[in-house]
Amino acid sequence: MLHALHIKNVVLIEQLSLDFSTGLSALTGETGAGKSILLDSLGLALGSRAEASLVRRGADQASVTVEFSIESEHPVWDVLKEQGIDCDGALILRRVLGSDGRSRAFVNDESVSVGFLKSLGETLVDIHGQFETYGLLNPSTHRSVLDCYAGNSSFVSDVSDCFRKWRDAEARLVDARALVDRAMENEVYLRDCVEELKTLSPEEGEELSLVDKKKRIQHVDALRECFSFVGESLGGEQGADIQIGQAWRMLERNLDKIGMDISDLLGDLGAASDSIQQACRKLDHLVSTLDIGDLNAEDIEDRLYSLRAVARKHHCAVDDLPRLLDEMSGKLDMLDHQGDVIQKLEREVQEFKEKYRGCAEILHEKRQKAAQQLDKIINSELKPLKLDKSVFETSIEIFASERSWGAQGFDDVRFLVATNASSEGAPDFGALNKIASGGEMARFMLALKVVLADSALHTGVFVFDEIDTGIGGATASAVGERLAKLALRHQVMVVTHSPQVAAQASHHWVVSKAEGVTHVVPLSGGARQEEIARMLAGAEVTVEARAAASRLLNVG
Repeated sequence: MLHALHIKNVVLIEQLSLDFSTGLSALTGETGAGKSILLDSLGLALGSRAEASLVRRGADQASVTVEFSIESEHPVWDVLKEQGIDCDGALILRRVLGSDGRSRAFVNDESVSVGFLKSLGETLVDIHGQFETYGLLNPSTHRSVLDCYAGNSSFVSDVSDCFRKWRDAEARLVDARALVDRAMENEVYLRDCVEELKTLSPEEGEELSLVDKKKRIQHVDALRECFSFVGESLGGEQGADIQIGQAWRMLERNLDKIGMDISDLLGDLGAASDSIQQACRKLDHLVSTLDIGDLNAEDIEDRLYSLRAVARKHHCAVDDLPRLLDEMSGKLDMLDHQGDVIQKLEREVQEFKEKYRGCAEILHEKRQKAAQQLDKIINSELKPLKLDKSVFETSIEIFASERSWGAQGFDDVRFLVATNASSEGAPDFGALNKIASGGEMARFMLALKVVLADSALHTGVFVFDEIDTGIGGATASAVGERLAKLALRHQVMVVTHSPQVAAQASHHWVVSKAEGVTHVVPLSGGARQEEIARMLAGAEVTVEARAAASRLLNVG
C-alpha cells in the first residue's frame, strides 16, 4: 500500500506531502493546474527517466519520496533480498535530481542504482503510460497472468518438475557423449596409463608409510643396540628385576633380626618389580617393530621413486593415484560399453520428454478453457466502457521449436485486441499497446484489471490517467463504477476530468495553481460537492450543477 508522497522543488511544486488511504482516490483540477506533475513526481520516485527540466526554477535539486507498507507475500521481497536490503515491512523510495540532470536513488536510505529503483517501482505500482513494457502491456507476463486467473499453479509446478528432469537428463547425455569423445581421442594413451597404474597398484597413504619405514631402516642397527642394552639392564642376569628380587629375599630372610614392620618396604620392592616387568613387555613390542620383513632401504627408495614419478606425470599427489586409476578405468569402461550407456541415457531423455509433453498438454488444455472464459468476461466489460467495436482475445499457440519450451510449458500466450471489429470479415487483432489510443488503452487496462483483480497474487497500487478521454455520461459512470470495484481489492488512484468518475472516489483531492505554485487540497462535504459541480458546469457553477453534483455523490 502507498502511504505517502513527498515532493520538493519539482516544476511548479515547491513543497507538498500527500497521505493516501485504501480504496479509490481521485485527483481533479483545471487543465494546467499541475496534475501531470504529480504523476511525473511519482514516476520519478519509482525509477522513471529523470530530466533536469523537472527541477523547480531557482532550486539546486528536486526530491521525491514515496512510502509503502508491504504485505508478506508481495514479490517485492524477492527483489529486495537479491540486493541485500533490509526491510521490516516499511519501504521508503527516494529520488534526488540535480539541476544538472544527474540523479541519485535510495531505498530505505541505502544508495541504489536507478535501474534497481525502477525494478522495485514496477513491482509496487502500475502507472498507466509510465512503464509501457511492464505488467499487462508486456506479453511476457500474459502466460503467468492467465495461469493465475485459471488457478493453474499445481499444473505449472508439475510441468516445471518434468521440464527440470528432462533438461537434467539431456545434460547427462551431453556430458556422457563428450566424455566418450574425449576418451576415444586418447584411447591408446588412456589404456597405457591404466595398465601402468594397475601394475604399480598404488595404495592411499602408501607414501607416508614408506617414508616412515625408510627412517626406521636408517636407524635400525642403532635402535637394536639401544633396545638390547635396555633389555639387559632391566631383565638380564644382572638386570634390575633380578637385583630387586634378590633384595626382597634378603630382607625376608632377616625379618626376625630387623625387629620391626617392613611390609611397606617389601610392598614397594614388589611394585618396583611389577613396573620393571611391564617396561620389559613394552620394550619387547618396540623390538618387534624393527621387523621390516624383506624390505631394505634400496627397495623402499625405488618404490617411492616409482610412485612419485607417475604422480608427476599426471600432475597429482601420490595419494591421488588410486582415485586416478578408478577415474581412468571408468572412462575405459565407458568406451567399452559406450553403446549401452548412451542408449540408456537416450531412453531417459525420451522418457522425461514424453512426461513433460503430457503435463504440458494438460496445462495447455487448462489454459485454453480459462482463456475462453476470460475472453467472454472481458468482452462483456468493453461495451459499457465505450469499447463496443473492440474485441479482446487470448491467443494461445504452441511454440514450434522445442528450444522455446520451458518450465512454464510450451504455450505462447498473448492478450490481443481488435479495435475495428465489425460484422464484415475477421477482426484485425494486434498487441494492445500498439493499436489502442491512450484513452482506449486505459479503459482496456481497467477492464482487464477488474476481471483479474480477484485472482491477483497480491494487492497492488494502480494509477490511471486519460481514462476518461473522449467519454462522458453513462460511459464515464461505468468507468467510475469499475474503478470503485477494482479499489475493493487494490489501491487505485485516478487523475480525471469526469465528475462521474470523481464522484465514485472514497478520497478526493483538487489540484490548483496560484502565483506559479501548484497546491493540492483534500476535499470533503460541501467543498467536494462544489468541485464536482464545477466539473459539470465549467467556469460558472449553477444551481443545477450543484444539484446534479449532489445526486452523483449520493449515488457514489
